[in-house]
Order: sequence, then structure tokens, then C-alpha cells
Amino acid sequence: MTSYVIEADGGSRGNPGPAGYGAVVMDASDGQVLAEAAEAIGVTTNNVAEYRGLIAGLQAVLRLGGEGAPVAVRMDSKLVIEQMAGRWKIKNEGLRPLATEAGALVRRLRVTEWTWIPRERNKHADRLANEAMDAAAKGLTWKAGGTTQPALHEEPPAAAGQPSAVAGQPSTAGGQPPITAGQPPSPRTPAPTTPPPIAQQTDLLDIGAIGTISEISAPTASTAAAQQRTAKAPAKGTGWAPPTRVATSLLLLRHGETALSVERRFSGRGDAELTPNGLAQAAAAAERLSREPYRLDVIVSSPLKRARQTAEAVARRTGLDVEVDEDLRELDFGDWEGHTFTEVQRRWPAELSAWLADPETAPPGGESFATVARRVQAAGERLVERYEGKTVLAVSHVTPIKMLLRLALMAPLESLYRMHLDVACLSLIEYYADGPAVVKSFNDTSHLRR
Repeated sequence: MTSYVIEADGGSRGNPGPAGYGAVVMDASDGQVLAEAAEAIGVTTNNVAEYRGLIAGLQAVLRLGGEGAPVAVRMDSKLVIEQMAGRWKIKNEGLRPLATEAGALVRRLRVTEWTWIPRERNKHADRLANEAMDAAAKGLTWKAGGTTQPALHEEPPAAAGQPSAVAGQPSTAGGQPPITAGQPPSPRTPAPTTPPPIAQQTDLLDIGAIGTISEISAPTASTAAAQQRTAKAPAKGTGWAPPTRVATSLLLLRHGETALSVERRFSGRGDAELTPNGLAQAAAAAERLSREPYRLDVIVSSPLKRARQTAEAVARRTGLDVEVDEDLRELDFGDWEGHTFTEVQRRWPAELSAWLADPETAPPGGESFATVARRVQAAGERLVERYEGKTVLAVSHVTPIKMLLRLALMAPLESLYRMHLDVACLSLIEYYADGPAVVKSFNDTSHLRR
């Protein structure tokens, strides 16, 4: 009997925003690709799109005649993998119908492993999801084999959490079956995107104000058109009615001052300590957060020393422990660490221009904006899922904080270059179970002016 491997992914350009999924089924013995699935699914969240990708992969195995066959499922969604493996509870009611549909398909197979993999190892499924979203932005429908065809008719966007098909039946949303069962896909080349030029910035990351770039390229005319189309549809939970459930509050605290921030130098993975003034700023933030109206339930910190020192100051005042989340660390600037923007511009002019123009480009020996964006988004979703209804303080750096704010606002990528975050500033995002995320405050430094 053939053993199968499913790799699946889903994405949302805005979370919620225009979304799509991708899935690939391979022969476990030799890695041969047996089937692909991809589909744009309207406006919804990352988690819904990820579950839809899993469902499409399971359906594809069944259409290949894999009833009762051993299957390994691999995804870069920690939430979907842990929930389907039964290790995490499903708290979001919008995901429960999708988990139920996936579970019904799983019972017709023999899933031997649920494995989380880094996004870098899930490129095939990620590419398929982006191809489907790109096609939808152009008014086309993704088609197996790397081509698109005109959409036969307009379908209303899928509601968040709403499955597209009866369990075990192929999805046909948008008039196009997601795969041709048993037909090996043809090689394809993703549609190129050309990000617009970005003006030179002098206020960078832990130097000051430039933000991180998302996992998608800068919006093209086609994506902008798609956003305009989807904006006409009524958004779930965005009216004047009160939220349906208690919010999950995510307080974002940037660490205090360091010697590198004073000198406006690139400060990423280097483990700079707080200056005496930075320690005083951390103490001022801690004093504020220990009083009403703040009632912290959880403190989570980047692993870097400057963030942990700031978090520990708050922990001493509140009696809470500090959890460390690796995904909240700052971008790794590689060879640029400790240099000023001017020094980098003089020594690495071509590399700097490429880095500012393309989120997939990393500084020499460093980490790309796109990589940081993906892990920070995953960290935010993980915190909101794990601590639903609680008040969480996340102590981090400029890049992660800006990314979380941008995602909450559903703002375009260019907005990152219009944000400034001071050292030891506070921002607040509230997440509601009925869909929206609301930014309640931004770059608040009132505790430093006492």
C-alpha cells in the first residue's frame, strides 16, 4: 500500500484579509508529487486558511485511492498540528467546524504523524497558496499545472470558519476543482512581483522607527484591486455593536534604552544591556503596569538581554514569572550589527539597496524581513490562542512590535515606514473572538515623563 505525505499551508493578506490555501501530496517512498491543491477562499484568517489547506490535502489523498493508507501530515502551522494531534484545545469556535471536517477525513485514513515544520521546509504548499491568491487578485482561478483561467463567476467571500465542502467531497468554490486527481502537476514559476522602491531610511529598527516587511511582497496593482473589491463586502464584527466576548489584551512594551540605541546603531541579535537610564525607564514602565487599570496575567519576553531586563523589572512589581518566546527576538542584522546606517550605506551600498527593496533579502550573514515577519505573526497568533481572554504583556523590539500593530490594523506594508516607536513605549492591541483586532494605544510614553 502506498504511503503518503501531505504538506499544506494557508495564508491571509491582512489576517483577516484575502486568503488562500495550498496543499501537495507526495509518495512517502520517493517524494514524487502525486497531486496539488490550491484555492483562493475570500476574506478570512490565517488559521481558517491553514485548516482549509489541510482539508484539501486529506481530500486529495482519498481521491488518489488512499482510503486506509498511512499518511504523514506536515505543516508550518503549530496551531493546526497541535490541535489535530489532540495536544491543544480548540478555543476558537470559528475553527471547530473545520477541525471536525478534517477529523472526519482523518478517520478514513491512517495518519501516522502530525509534524510541525519550519516555513522554509514548506515552500511548495506556501507557493501554491500564494499562486491562488495572486490569481484571484487578477480575477482568475488557479488551475493545476501552473496556469490560471478566467473565473466563470464571482463567488461571495467565504465566511471565517465556514467549510467550503462536505467532508470527503472536493471543494469547487470559484468554479474550479482544486486538483486533477492522480495527475502529476507540471513545473511552474511563481508570478514575479516587483516591490516599489523604498526611500532611504535613517531611523532603523532598534535604531528607531523603520518597521519590518510582511511575508508577502509589496502590493502590486492587482493586489490593490483585490483589496478594493473585498473591502466592499461587509466585514465580520466591524460594526458599532459591542464585542461578543471578552477581549484578549496584548500589551506591547519596547525595551529600555541601550548604548546602541543612544548611538543609533543597528541592534539586532547582539545582546546589548540596558543603560542606567534604560533601567530607570524599565522601572517606570513596571510601576505603571503594576497599577490599575492594568491587571497583567502573563509576561512574555524576547530572549535578548535588553528585553528580559525590562520584563524582569515588571515581574518584580507584579509577582509574575517571565516566559521567553524566541520568536519575539529582533531581526538578525548579521554583518551590519553595531554599525550606523551611514556606515552600512558606505560599506554595503548594493546590499543595503537590495535589503530595502525586497523583504526576502537578508543583510550579509543576517535574517530577512520576510522571515522575521512570519515568525512574529506566528508568535502573536500563538499568544492570542493560548491566553484567550487574558491580559498579556509582550516585551520585545521595534520590528516585532510594528509587525503586530500592522497586522492588527490590516494596514499596507508602507505603513511600517510611517511608524515610530520610542524606547520603553507601550502599545495595546485587543483581539476579539468575533474577528476584529483593535489597536487601543500606540507609542505611549507617558510613564517616562513623571
